[in-house]
Amino acid sequence: MKKVMVMTGLILSSGFQAKAVNDSMDVSNTFNGMLLDDCDACGCAAGNGSSGFESLLNPQFIGIKYFAQHYKAKENLFVKDLTQDQYFNTLQLWGKIPLMKKLSIYAGLPFHFHEKNTQQGDIRINGIGDLNLMGIYQIVNSKDNVHQLNGGLGIKVPLGKFDEKGISGVNPGFQLGTGSWDYQAALNYKFQKNKLAVLINTDYTIKTENKKHYQFGNQWNYAATGFYQITGNEKTILSAKAGLQGEIYATNRQYGEALPRTSGSSLYGKLGFEASYKRFSLGSELMLPAYSGLAGGDIEAESRFSIFLNIGI
Repeated sequence: MKKVMVMTGLILSSGFQAKAVNDSMDVSNTFNGMLLDDCDACGCAAGNGSSGFESLLNPQFIGIKYFAQHYKAKENLFVKDLTQDQYFNTLQLWGKIPLMKKLSIYAGLPFHFHEKNTQQGDIRINGIGDLNLMGIYQIVNSKDNVHQLNGGLGIKVPLGKFDEKGISGVNPGFQLGTGSWDYQAALNYKFQKNKLAVLINTDYTIKTENKKHYQFGNQWNYAATGFYQITGNEKTILSAKAGLQGEIYATNRQYGEALPRTSGSSLYGKLGFEASYKRFSLGSELMLPAYSGLAGGDIEAESRFSIFLNIGI
């Protein structure tokens, strides 16, 4: 089943219209990054992966993206080894629409289908996740387009189901949603010169207490990604990318009390590509952990994979 999910993702998921390329590279049209990867939920680690928002600079688009995460977790408190496989899969509809010259709005609606393998049998949950909405504003754009700085403010609407029983497991983030209204702020800086570009992204999510009196810890994501244009013409562009991405999770709380072994951090290395043909673009990314310190060692990051397909509007 998991192989079927991945193959389905390979067929799916960015969108922009390629411009003529001479000796330089237009990042705004060649790099459709990950814009707040919503895996949505929740708390320390599993289920809440993000790679910042690297597509601030792209024109308007609508598209679909598949995002998969794999973690190892302790089966229970009496087991020392990390024996439980946890798979978080998300299929997301997303889009970015300009409102004014410097102001755009981003929206992303995910559908999750998660699975974990336990000694009592496999547990699966699936359904709609939390809706992400963000306003994106261009703060700086140098005359030669070498430097660009963008910022965003957003909100996460709790459409996904929060299951109170799920917080009793090793990973309370095995959820469809946080059950809370959460708030986001993000910054994106781009340096571009000829066929090379560097994007530095950071975003922070403030998570509030939900109706079940549970509050997932705030989350800080950061990433640095380098791009190189391999080839390009008036219709087609192909670029490779590589970089690092980190995530830091604060402690979860219940009825205002801090919960032990719920904070943590992780660092990933990533490789990928992005390609465009006319109004269509396709991209993929593989991430492997360089460091994993999640839930006091009770959860270990294994891998992440994403692929997206968009069309310019």
